[in-house]
Parts: sequence; C-alpha cells; structure tokens
Amino acid sequence: MKSRGVYETPGGTILYTAHQALESLCLDRDTLHYKDVVAQRFAELVYFGKWFTPLREAMSDFVTRTQKQVTGQVRLKLYKGHCSVVGRKSPYSLYREDFATFGHDDVYDQSDAKGFINLFGLPLKVRALIDMQNGRTADLAAPDYTEFKRD
Repeated sequence: MKSRGVYETPGGTILYTAHQALESLCLDRDTLHYKDVVAQRFAELVYFGKWFTPLREAMSDFVTRTQKQVTGQVRLKLYKGHCSVVGRKSPYSLYREDFATFGHDDVYDQSDAKGFINLFGLPLKVRALIDMQNGRTADLAAPDYTEFKRD
C-alpha cells in the first residue's frame, strides 16, 4: 500500500548538508564512496519494508562505525531555499594545513608519488602495450563508431 506524504523537509536538508560536509572532512575517499553505495541499498531495503533483516543490521553497523569520528562544526548559508556550506572544522579532520605542502617536510615525501602513479597507471600501460601488439595506435580524436553501425 502506498500513501501520499510530504517530502519537503527544510530542516532535514540543512542537517543532511551539514553532515555531508563533515563526512567529506573526516572520512577517507574510499570509505565515503562506499558509504554512498551502502546508503542507496539501505534506502532500498527500508523502502521495501525489510527493516528486520540481517543485511539491514549489518549495514547499520557499517554506518555506525563510519560515523564514530564524524563530528565538528559547520557554517551554512541559507538563501532562497538553498543551503550552502561556507565553513567547517572538526578535531578529526583528515585535512591538516600543517601537512599540506608542496615543499620538503617530515610528513610527506614528494618522491613517494612516483610509485603510486606507476601502480595506478599500470592497467592503462598494459592496455597500450596490447593495443600496440595488435597494431592499434592510441587515437586521441573522437572515436569512430562506424564499424558498429547496422547494415
């Protein structure tokens, strides 16, 4: 059975926007991206009335664990129905101004990036080698889809 409901929640929008701002400050990229996937599936389970399931309980545990250090302060600007983040801070922020540098420091050695660049670029390098073995060259122009057209 479906019912009509009110889906306008200005207070909810404000809280959600502020919480997202804190999460982006306190969670690492992989956890944040996976939490977005979990949120979609969680919403689906709840919508389909599957609250009392082991999967929903496990997902709740995951979300609870990710939120342990999501705390701080967020400044928002409210204007004509829009909500914008204008400032945020947290004692658990993964961004530290004293660690953000392009010069020499004791926290981050710029030469460390070379290994990551090589590692993350490896699949592209392998693909390029395979293409070269098969006589194909990299074409940076727009792809030609004529070979896929039907007769």
